[in-house]
Amino acid sequence: MESYLPIILSFTLMFLAVPVPICLLAGTFLYFGVLNPSLPLTSIIQNIVTQSMGTGMLAAPLFILAGAIMNYSGITGRMLDFCDCLLGHKEGGLAYINVLLSTLNGGMCGSATADAALQCKLLVPEMEKKGYPRAFSTAVTAASSLITPIIPPGVPLILYGIMTGVSVGKMWVAGYVPGIMLCVGMMFVCWCYARKNHWKSGREKRASGKELLQAALKSIWALCIPIFMIAGLRTGFFTATEAGIVLIILSIIIGLIYRSIKPMHFKPIIKDAFLSTANIMLIIVSACGFSMYLSWERIPQMLAAWMMSVSSSKFMFILLSQIVVFFLGMFLDGTALLLILTPILYPMAQSYGIDLLQYGMIFLINLYCGCLTPPFGTLMYVTCNLTDVSIPEFCKYGWAFILVMILVCVIMAIFPAVPTFLPNLIYGA
Repeated sequence: MESYLPIILSFTLMFLAVPVPICLLAGTFLYFGVLNPSLPLTSIIQNIVTQSMGTGMLAAPLFILAGAIMNYSGITGRMLDFCDCLLGHKEGGLAYINVLLSTLNGGMCGSATADAALQCKLLVPEMEKKGYPRAFSTAVTAASSLITPIIPPGVPLILYGIMTGVSVGKMWVAGYVPGIMLCVGMMFVCWCYARKNHWKSGREKRASGKELLQAALKSIWALCIPIFMIAGLRTGFFTATEAGIVLIILSIIIGLIYRSIKPMHFKPIIKDAFLSTANIMLIIVSACGFSMYLSWERIPQMLAAWMMSVSSSKFMFILLSQIVVFFLGMFLDGTALLLILTPILYPMAQSYGIDLLQYGMIFLINLYCGCLTPPFGTLMYVTCNLTDVSIPEFCKYGWAFILVMILVCVIMAIFPAVPTFLPNLIYGA
């Protein structure tokens, strides 16, 4: 029982709303400082610092900086025009545009919170003018923004790849099919609501071929970025970490081409990137220490042995583990939970013979379902605060989008080829 006291302490503090890094560090120092002081704390701290200073860890802050630059580079406005030309004429067109814009933004910023905050200011007021309920507009904005971290180069894909040893390039390619499935599923939900309520479209008539071509040419640089990133990784032209630098340079060049980035923007860009990076790196450092405790006590291995004794079915393991992930996601931040649970769950998945690509995509999508659920769903609160919508009103529409995410996870559990076919085709099995 003594071995589990750090876990109990950490999660108790989390439920008391103590910042996640402090909770994890408290559990780490309880174990290495009090329960098992065989190693000096200086060695533990040196080990944590060494792990957090690996070159692979550089990818996260670099992509965060690239995402901050993208927000000022004029890409989103051109993407919006392109989506409007494609779908703006349909009944419920603005809802479709909301989902499609998040999917296309996934190839650029990779941050669900940034995408949700941007679209709350950009699309929700316009949707309200056209007669969409504000609660629905908020729900579709929050839900569709969760496609963003699943489409490469999402930071969660990078973190999962680094922690499990799975190729980041493979993780990126694996995100495309589930991301597109989420996009189609959420559009179907929008179609059902629009058909029932007869919501107005954004455009009076379908865009002509000339208008569509002009919109595509205006956003061509942004549309080509994901293709360029995957091609560069596959050919070995740059690594996943170097891809972050390439994306920063491309973002600045695109901003200069569009004449939207100005010298006055660099201060807020650096500030946004610094605050986001500091938050994630604090969680990473504390999670490194906590994972040392888990490894020292062989907790993942013991849990795997217990699960194998309960059931040898990999489907039962996926079901039970994802119920736990979904429940914890209601209370804890998605990135923090990713860093806490990955060291515990991926060795268990390996013991069941589950492909880590398949398990990773199920895990990540299910993890972010919690961002839409009470009582502490991160994106639910961010979007509701920005649009002044109550939680019960949000949940009235949000449940359908959560159902889509769960359905995609079930499909991937039953058919492993859904997330693994493309990576195996491009990189080899």
